[in-house]
Amino acid sequence: MAKSALVPLAAGVEEIEIVTVVDTLRRAGVEVTVAGLGTGVVTASRGMRLVPDVALGQLPAALDFDLVVVPGGLGGAEACAADERVVARLVRCHATGRKVAAICAGPLALHAAGLLEGRRFTCHPSVRDRFGDLTPVFDERVVIDEGIVTSQGPGTALEFSLALVDLVVSEAKAAELSQAMLAR
Repeated sequence: MAKSALVPLAAGVEEIEIVTVVDTLRRAGVEVTVAGLGTGVVTASRGMRLVPDVALGQLPAALDFDLVVVPGGLGGAEACAADERVVARLVRCHATGRKVAAICAGPLALHAAGLLEGRRFTCHPSVRDRFGDLTPVFDERVVIDEGIVTSQGPGTALEFSLALVDLVVSEAKAAELSQAMLAR
């Protein structure tokens, strides 16, 4: 049975991060749902226009995913952190033993969901001071701690995406994709 992932999409999302995550997960056979916080086309941080698969409000609240990934881009990440539906899905996904992930400024949504307390995590250096008493680590490009995966930014997007494939599909599939995509 194919694994499933939810990727919330909000204005100001970082293009490289959302496109790399969605593309890599789909190459691995994961059924990815890109859900806009609102309806219609979303303008990303560099002006690219992205079309979600569905509006988040159209998904049944009880529909579970094996993975929820919050991409970065400050505007998009802040919108996800402020959206009660995104926060609730992150909390439920993690509480049921599934995986949650965020890249760049995306960990702000994990913080809003209360999932970073007592965990190792990373983020983009520009938001390092937005986690209260929590301190991100910056000596690792991708950090995995008890089902929570975080990464630093656009330059780490492929490494982050392959780590997600490793966790939700298999190490073999991640290695196969890494070779096919000419990643290191």
